[in-house]
Formats: sequence, C-alpha cells, structure tokens
Amino acid sequence: MNAPAQGTLLPALEEALATAREASLREGRALVEVLEAQTGLSPEDFVAALAGLFEFPVFSMADLQAAEPAFDRVPFAEAVARGAVALRGPEGDVRLVFSDPFDADLEAWAHERLGSGMAACLAHRKDIEAWLAQQEERLRAMDDILGETGKTTSDEAVVDLSLVSISGDQSAVVKLVNSTIYDALKTGASDIHLECEADGLVIKYRVDGVLVSVGQARGLETAEQVISRVKVLAELDIAERRIPQDGRFKVRIQGREVDFRVSVMPNIFGEDAVLRLLDRRAIAESAQALRLDHLGLDGEAMAAIRKLSAKPHGMLLVTGPTGSGKTTTLYAAITEINSGRDKIVTIEDPVEYRLPRVLQIPVNEKKGLTFARGLRSILRHDPDKIMVGEIRDGETAQIAVQAALTGHLVFTTVHANNVFDVLGRFMHMGVDPYSFSAALNGIVAQRLLRMNCEHCSVEAQPDRALLEGLELKEGDLSGWRLRAGRGCGHCRGTGYKGRKAVAEVLILDDAMREMIAAKAPLTQLKEAARRAGTRPLRQTALEIVARGETTLEEVGRVVF
Repeated sequence: MNAPAQGTLLPALEEALATAREASLREGRALVEVLEAQTGLSPEDFVAALAGLFEFPVFSMADLQAAEPAFDRVPFAEAVARGAVALRGPEGDVRLVFSDPFDADLEAWAHERLGSGMAACLAHRKDIEAWLAQQEERLRAMDDILGETGKTTSDEAVVDLSLVSISGDQSAVVKLVNSTIYDALKTGASDIHLECEADGLVIKYRVDGVLVSVGQARGLETAEQVISRVKVLAELDIAERRIPQDGRFKVRIQGREVDFRVSVMPNIFGEDAVLRLLDRRAIAESAQALRLDHLGLDGEAMAAIRKLSAKPHGMLLVTGPTGSGKTTTLYAAITEINSGRDKIVTIEDPVEYRLPRVLQIPVNEKKGLTFARGLRSILRHDPDKIMVGEIRDGETAQIAVQAALTGHLVFTTVHANNVFDVLGRFMHMGVDPYSFSAALNGIVAQRLLRMNCEHCSVEAQPDRALLEGLELKEGDLSGWRLRAGRGCGHCRGTGYKGRKAVAEVLILDDAMREMIAAKAPLTQLKEAARRAGTRPLRQTALEIVARGETTLEEVGRVVF
C-alpha cells in the first residue's frame, strides 16, 4: 500500500487528519472512521478523497456486486473479521478491496496472504459490510439447498444473526441486543456485561480478562426492556425481578452455533445480566493446535510441566484465580501426551474444549452427577489418565488422591493463590498429609498477563508510588527496557493486546514430601523449594516487564 502524499490532500481531509489521529488514540476507534466523521463529507466524496490521497482505485457498491468473490484466497469469516474482501477480476487476477488504508496490520496481512504484487482498491466500509451481508445470505441459501446448515441437536431455539438480519430488526431493543452479541463475537470477548445504573444501561465486554465499556443506552425503561429481551432468549421468567436466575440460549452466526450462558442478578436499579460466550467451533479449532508452547510459557516452566505430565502416575495440580488459564494449561498438557495408547477421561463443569480421542464427561448436579460421583464411576471405566476440572470438596479430593496412589495420572485444578497455599487447602479439606504428599508430583501456579500492544507501545518511565507498592527500587530496574502502550485502534485504546501465561512450578522430591507429611512450617517449605530451583511467580513476571513485553501496572494487578 502506498504512502500518502500530503500535498494532494483535500482541504477538509488536511484540516481533520491531525485531530483525527489524536481522537482515534483517545477513543480507541479506527482512524478512518474518526476522520470521516470530522470531515463531514458524503461517503462517496470521502472515499474519493481518501483514494486520491493514497492513489488507490475506488470500488463502488455496483463494482462489488459485479465482481466474483475469491473466498478461496480470503475465506468469508476472515473477510468479515478484517473488513477486507478478495475479488477475482476478468483475467483471473485477484484484487483486495478494503476501507482503511491507515491499518498497518492489514497491510502486512495482505502482503503475506496475497503477495506483494496484489492490486489494492478502496471502498467505503459500509459498502463492504453490505456486500458481505449479501454474500452471507447467499452462502446460507446454498447451505439450505445442500442440507448442510448446522442444526441444533436439542429442543433449544436458535437465533440467527447476520448483518442483514440485524439491520432488518424492527424493534430497537432487539436490534441493540443482537448487535451487541454480534460485535462481541467479532471482538473475541469472553463475556458480555449488561449493567443497570441510575440513568440507563452500560454495556461492557470482557476482552483479555479485563472489562471494556463499549456503549450505553439511556433510560431505565430501555434497560429493563434489554434485560427482558435477554430473559426471553434464555427462557427465564420476565416477571421475576427479585431473585437471581440462570439460563442459556444459542445463536447461529455464519453457519455455526454459539452457546450463551446467562446469569441475571437483581440490583438497586433493576437487574444486571452477564452472558458467557462459548463458541464451540472456535474452541475446537483452537484445541487442535493446543500445545504448551502456544501459551507463552517460558522454557523452564514449560519443560517442568512436560516432565510432570509425562509421569506414569501421581497428581499434577494447577492453581490460580478464576480466569487464569488453568484448564487450558491442562488441556495443552493432555493434548501433548495423547498418543492414543492410553484411556484418557475428563470430568468438567462445563466441558470447554472438545479433545479428540478423549472421553469428556460434563458435570450435571441437577441430575446428581457431581465431581465426586463422576470420579468414582470413571475409576470403574479402566482409565489411565484422568482430568478432574476442579477439586471443590473433601470427598472429591480424597478420591483424586486415591486414584493417583493406585496407578493413575490425575490432572486437576484447585483455587489457591500460590503453590504453597494448595497444601493448606488440601489439609483443610481433611486429606491425610502423608497420602497427599505421596500422590502429588508437582504444583503449577499460573496467571495470565496482558501484553503491550505492538502498534502503540513506547518507552515508559516507572511511577515512584508503584515501585514502592511492588517493593522495588529504581536501582533494581538497571538494564530494564520499560515500555507501555498508549492506546490505539488495534487495542481498543487499552494499550494491551493478547495475553501470555506466566507460571511458577514446584516439583516435589523426597525431602519435600517428608516435610509436607510432617506438616513443616511454610518458611522451611519455601526455602527447600528455592534450593530445588523453583522460580517464584513474581520473579518470572518481572523478567517479562524487563523485556518490555508488559508493564509494572499489569504485574501489580495480576501477580502481586
């Protein structure tokens, strides 16, 4: 893509460009959208001016409709995510039509996908969205003809979502709910939060483990109608507003079904709702490539986890707060050792990833299938390796320890702050210290750190108050390469994009087992772990800061 020639700018663009850059960074919106809003030009005039600035040919809606899509080069789902489409010309050549010439990430992706000799054309983003919506309808029509449209296997109703269906919604509330869900899926959010406040509804997405405010609907009446719409989708009681309610529903988007788990909670202004997204197809695709080296773990921690997961029997415990990636780490370890020669059985609440050649059992407490009862049944199913999604009570803990002592390799998680707190948790649940120490192979304490956005990170100076809070001195930072993201369109103004796992691994030896069985003081256990080479979570996290990959603020938020 060509660099702009500033002298050819139209006056309206020239006046708006500098302020648009500042607004784009502040608001986390794409520069091209902010620029169009500030110039006040019509869509046709704006695209023409922008194309002149970058010396690109202009593609109108009519041109798009007359061209043949090249979904073999850029698949439909990727075209929607990128806001760029590949079209095949009359001579068989492929050209890329896009709307944002300021997007450096798009440029790099386009050169990698289509080659440096590709022809590039500019179109208005709304024209591209409308054309993609038309293609989506055609693809779905073909699926219906061929009988390949995904169908739900239960009696649950499925809501179809597409750009066309959303734009055609007559109700403003239905349109708001559907567009919120659609955008959350495109953004890669894990949860949608609908929060009722005194003056209306605040909409937030959880992205990379942190809540990001994305919009607001004014008026309590609108807020109540939105929550009621969510209740209707989840088949909950819309008249009941005094007690919590839980439900679920499905939506179909681009030919795949996505599950939503809904939690509605009363508050002083009305009700709040949280929608957990479970995109099973995306999860399945991720699971196929799931390996420990894809999680961002450092080499030492990764080698230790692989050593523990290769043991013939015993227990591997992963600990950390909710949302720290414990289950994903266990899935990755199981995927790496799954050669097909062993019977691997998991019991989970819920089953998050679909693993090939693994028997996965979902907990169903309403039907009486608890972790403890399911684990007893699994032991009669001739397993070699067992994964218990979470140890919540003493009965499950006792069975898991006995399974590890009787020749099974047990993978499991427990909520604790660090590797040493795990020992206290099991003692508190009534597990015999001698049996526990004999069964336990190792403990992994894990966190997920947000990484600095590559597009907007700059050198940063440490905050003195923050250093004191983290018990660091300026002299400790010698040789460090401190960086922080300013916030841009790529990271939605947060300064962070993507996450990496950081772990502390404790491998038990005979001396450590004797100390645990004898209930030795915590200070002695920590000293023995240090001598055995265990690196504290804090040290590993600060090394990532020193390389400029994340910030001290993020480490303080997650680790300290």
